[in-house]
Amino acid sequence: MSDDDARARSTGSGRQGPLRVLLADDQSLLRMGFRLVLEAEDDVTVVGEAADGEAAVRMVRALSPDVVLMDVRMPGVNGLEATARVAATSPGTRVLILTTFDLDEYAFAALRAGASGFLLKDTPPGDLVAAIRTVA
Repeated sequence: MSDDDARARSTGSGRQGPLRVLLADDQSLLRMGFRLVLEAEDDVTVVGEAADGEAAVRMVRALSPDVVLMDVRMPGVNGLEATARVAATSPGTRVLILTTFDLDEYAFAALRAGASGFLLKDTPPGDLVAAIRTVA
């Protein structure tokens, strides 16, 4: 089996190449941490980083990532509004909402906006990677 076949099997998607992920969070240190976790995986690559929702929406259009890790609270366009815009304009991209706030209202609002999932930022790294693979 080739490396590409192994990657396609490991994602369960039948697609070729690594999963393409965009990070959207206003805190650069958190983006760096997520990048380090994700780039340690053979079947995941980070294609870009956005510090606010408006930039995230623009980058989704330009980069066509498979998954966006989207913070709920960001300056300007927040993560919920950005998620709704991504869902409306880029149906091939899935959004995983990340937040430090364990509030049902955020989870429900995220799902209504079109997110495929909702995770707390203290989720263990293995669970984060598994969630990305699942929604992709």
